Amino acid sequence: MEDKRIIKTKRSLKAAMVSMLAKEDFEHISITELCRKAEVSRITFYSHYNDKYALLDDIFNDMLKAGTEDYYRRQEENNPAHRLAAGYVNMLDSILELFYERFDFFQHTNPEKNPYLASRFYSIVLETVEMHTLHVKKRLKLKYSPKKIAGFVCFGMFGFVNESHKEKTPLEEIKRQARELLTDLLKSGILTENEGEKQGEKRT
Repeated sequence: MEDKRIIKTKRSLKAAMVSMLAKEDFEHISITELCRKAEVSRITFYSHYNDKYALLDDIFNDMLKAGTEDYYRRQEENNPAHRLAAGYVNMLDSILELFYERFDFFQHTNPEKNPYLASRFYSIVLETVEMHTLHVKKRLKLKYSPKKIAGFVCFGMFGFVNESHKEKTPLEEIKRQARELLTDLLKSGILTENEGEKQGEKRT
């Protein structure tokens, strides 16, 4: 377990990074400015991180941990039988919940403004969905590879959410429609081979 002083220092650096992203692009943020904002020395910064990219990865790792814990909680509460559609919907809900809860950070993952942040964010979500799909593959016969399925789900959901924002769809309506679309898609049998599995009803 990390020392309390280390935790406090890292928390200050992470908060400083999020605050600075509201004013300038990630690529233009310097370690010197970051340390001044966090009120820590450059020596202290480099004792914890090799560069600002490592700091950013640590922020993403915090988000990933929180999202994973929320996903497993949802699975335990409403999907103990590991139904196909319900599992992916729980993942979608966990991602969206975290995205909007920490919108102060995720709003800066725009690919035009901060391509590195956008790339890392997408990679993490893609890896998370792929990992879930690998677990699904142990129970169900899939038509496509977990990586292809993860790409299809991620690109589709990101596109759906982005276009919903452009149409100024209310947040709760975005969540409801996204759940409905994903559920209908999975129950159509688009991913699995057998008829029973098409309905997402095969249980462990």
